[in-house]
Amino acid sequence: MLELKQLYQGFREPETIARLAEQIKQQAELVKQRDPAEKINIMEVCGGHTHTIMKYGLNQLLPDNIEFIHGPGCPVCIMPKERIDHAITLASQPDIILVTLGDMIRVPGSKGSLAQCRANGHDVRPIYDPLDTLQIAKDNPDKKVVFFAIGFETSTPMTVVLLEQAEKLAITNLYFHINHVLVPPAISAVMADPAVRVNAFIGPSHVSVIQGSEIYRFAVDNYNTPVVVSGFEPVDVMESILRITTQRAKGEAELDNQYTRAVTPEGNTKAQELVNTYLCVREDFRWRGLGPIPESALRLRDEYQHRDAEIKFADILQHEPIEDHKACQCGDILRGLCKPKDCKVFARGCTPDSPMGSCMVSSEGACNAYYRYSGVTENA
Repeated sequence: MLELKQLYQGFREPETIARLAEQIKQQAELVKQRDPAEKINIMEVCGGHTHTIMKYGLNQLLPDNIEFIHGPGCPVCIMPKERIDHAITLASQPDIILVTLGDMIRVPGSKGSLAQCRANGHDVRPIYDPLDTLQIAKDNPDKKVVFFAIGFETSTPMTVVLLEQAEKLAITNLYFHINHVLVPPAISAVMADPAVRVNAFIGPSHVSVIQGSEIYRFAVDNYNTPVVVSGFEPVDVMESILRITTQRAKGEAELDNQYTRAVTPEGNTKAQELVNTYLCVREDFRWRGLGPIPESALRLRDEYQHRDAEIKFADILQHEPIEDHKACQCGDILRGLCKPKDCKVFARGCTPDSPMGSCMVSSEGACNAYYRYSGVTENA
């Protein structure tokens, strides 16, 4: 039987990473010879890639005409304060149990965080598996249980499976506050910014496991940028950078799939059908840092309104936009306009133990990655 480490060991091999770094330098030199001023600015859309780059020091292996620009691909980071306030408002009701995933409970809204709400005696339960919510609802028939659902295309099927089970088992006290967002509209929003410097993308492979690699075709066609769908191990990322740099050296822009061991052009069509059965596209959704983006998130279909927490509890939820703290630059970081260390409160007023912004709270946040892997100390 294979051990877990056997599945990733070869993808962390220093000799392989060094060879890829050398090949990247050769291709980057061709770009420089053609135009000494040309930069290859690669946005890694997903925070998982950011953490791989920082944890393994991949950014230090690259020539100076390649730069990483961190993108908005973290569902916790992009959640606007008014949506977090929804969760806190719901959790503050005496007859509601609020259930959500991992890091979400630590992100501050305008009324504090869900963790503070729980410390004040309200029933907030972090989980790792959405299906755990089913048992919570069964065990508490006298309570209303709200699942505060977050995530990109990757985690949406898990929410839908929970909803499907609730319907099949006729569990009537389970509601959903849907915050599932979509990667392609966010890429369009990033590229629509006149200040953007991105001219290549590393596409999140876990999104494409569900939706297929072809969902990024529009970025190649509309913006003439290479897109390489990449795995998350260091060798995956380095190979993807080599493929991007090779394209740039040839003056090409193509959609490429590095993660062929799990990603196909069409994706998991059964999962897509299941999601489409219960959810549909929202008219718009406000992203932290990016503002309202048309058709960038999902909601429950009308036939499942009886489980929609935004409808069930509409009389206590406010929808006015709430801006971030003026000192926090998470918005600019999520738009790729600055790096974590450019923020005045990074590692000073804002640390993983005492986060001010969502990019420091989330385990996939860019600020969190810089803090953990850049040798930053308090009051740096």
